[in-house]
Amino acid sequence: MPFPCSRRVRMAAGDAEVAQQQIDEIEALSSIYGEDWCVVDEDEKIYCIKINDCLDQPKWTLCLQVILPPGYPTAEPPIYQLNAPWLRGQDYMELANSLEEIYIQNLGESILYLWVEKIREVLIEKAQSSDPEPNIKKTSEEVDEDGGDDFDLDFQPIHEDPIKMLNYITSESQEVDEELPPIHHGNPITDRRSTFQAHLAPVVTPRQVKRVLEKLYENKKIASATHNIHAYRIYCEDKQTFLQDCEDDGETAAGGRLLHLMQTNR
Repeated sequence: MPFPCSRRVRMAAGDAEVAQQQIDEIEALSSIYGEDWCVVDEDEKIYCIKINDCLDQPKWTLCLQVILPPGYPTAEPPIYQLNAPWLRGQDYMELANSLEEIYIQNLGESILYLWVEKIREVLIEKAQSSDPEPNIKKTSEEVDEDGGDDFDLDFQPIHEDPIKMLNYITSESQEVDEELPPIHHGNPITDRRSTFQAHLAPVVTPRQVKRVLEKLYENKKIASATHNIHAYRIYCEDKQTFLQDCEDDGETAAGGRLLHLMQTNR
């Protein structure tokens, strides 16, 4: 059966090429960024880079953590987390959208350098603008313990300005005004003076993920917390693969662990 054999050879060659692309990119980034580049877990291909606004005494800094899946860069995007105490709400959404646009514009290419420099550009703009310096004193992620402002378990759909959808999942011509999916809220759990609360929503598109996050951030306690971790995992039937991402919001690897839990319980 020569065909299956030759097909396996081509697949092996393709896998080796992708692996070499990853190696080349990591070596280049390590050389460019030096001590700011960190290998978190080489076996799992988890890396982190500290990015700042290039001032002698940086005011704005951010940590970009990435996980390189087996199909990156030819078929899968990196899994990334943006970690900074000041990064939340609209700032987070705008930066995440910028990174997604870079990925879409450079499908199949190595993009980590482009991501890092885009983030640096945003930090420099903040340093040069009239934005107040980030307040990093507040570090409680968790919902305050004083009751109040609890969520109703049933949310009604809201209609906001459409959030741009990833083109490689659904083209702009197929956009629909999707409703906010139902959000279920777990009971708060208190451990060592910290209170945690889980929220769950069934999503089938990145647009819905963003709508769920925006709805949650309408709650003042969530919006003011530092460590709002989340993860999502969407099966793309046409590509027979998963679109997934996570955010640990300063709680090291927490979003990645949450995503891993979703992967092992699919």
